[in-house]
Amino acid sequence: MAKRFEQTTGPTQRQQRVAELVRHALAEVLSRGDLQDDVLTRNVITIPEVRMSPDLKLATAYVMPLGGRDEDAVLKALEKNKKLLRQEVARRVNLKFAPDLRFRRDESFDEAARIDALLRSERVARDTVKPAPDPSDDDSE
Repeated sequence: MAKRFEQTTGPTQRQQRVAELVRHALAEVLSRGDLQDDVLTRNVITIPEVRMSPDLKLATAYVMPLGGRDEDAVLKALEKNKKLLRQEVARRVNLKFAPDLRFRRDESFDEAARIDALLRSERVARDTVKPAPDPSDDDSE
């Protein structure tokens, strides 16, 4: 009987390694200004994470323009230049198949800001303050 693929809890080491190589390749292409697109050359784009599919044929890149400006325009420009970006990734990363690229807005910065605001809220600050010692509980008799 053939073994079935078991669902894992996270990406494999190979997926992570290839994702990091693709991330570096994309960042290099975008930082060097190899693309002839005004939107992409005008904005500094960060790529904090790339996730690979288990078969390594699909790469989802989470991108964010510096300062969060022109997010929609940057995503549209990346989609428009997807073919050229895929060729550049294939040239820089030695894989059997060049992965298809997807670009998504990175929401981890928004989530970090939300958590930071929660930690600074009055309710949380109230719980972190130590109560003053009660003088009636003096054990030094």
